[in-house]
Amino acid sequence: MVNFNLNKSKIDGIYIIEPKVFGDSRGYFMETYNKEQFAEVGLNMTFVQDNESKSSKGVLRGLHFQKKHSQGKLVRVTKGEVFDVAVDLRTGSKTYGQWEGVILNKENKKQFYIPKGFAHGFLVISDEAVFNYKCTDFYAPEYDGGVMWNDPDINIKWPLEGIENILLSEKDKKHLNLKELDLSKYPDFNIYPKEV
Repeated sequence: MVNFNLNKSKIDGIYIIEPKVFGDSRGYFMETYNKEQFAEVGLNMTFVQDNESKSSKGVLRGLHFQKKHSQGKLVRVTKGEVFDVAVDLRTGSKTYGQWEGVILNKENKKQFYIPKGFAHGFLVISDEAVFNYKCTDFYAPEYDGGVMWNDPDINIKWPLEGIENILLSEKDKKHLNLKELDLSKYPDFNIYPKEV
């Protein structure tokens, strides 16, 4: 039995995942990950770390990546609602600099898979949100990197209606714009040959 709809994004490698929810008067049950079913569509990742964050409305975390030990992430929301975004940073990719975004919330139970080679971030659009994610590599702060959330070249359409202030960490206020990044020497970002 297949317990997921594994939907490809317009950007190669990204999936929007809809788990099948089995509910009755007692509540519900669902799988959030199944190695065999994910592998059937080529998602052969191994997760090594699980994380959880809690944030209030207007908090924007991102856009983050690691230059080395790049992390694939399977993300979901267990309380509240966020707008989750991935930006393609794979040099040579036909979709380099493009983004994909999805609303994740407790009700729709959608998940978002972001592979290595992407920047990731999210904006909390409910009063509060609890965000959970599985990672394919360990956090390596010495390789932290980031892209500005409002980089005009990427032009993410953040849903800002009803949000008076964007709340950023000091680190996230100092990220570079896309045109200032050079990730070509890092293997997880230099995976596509240059077209001649």
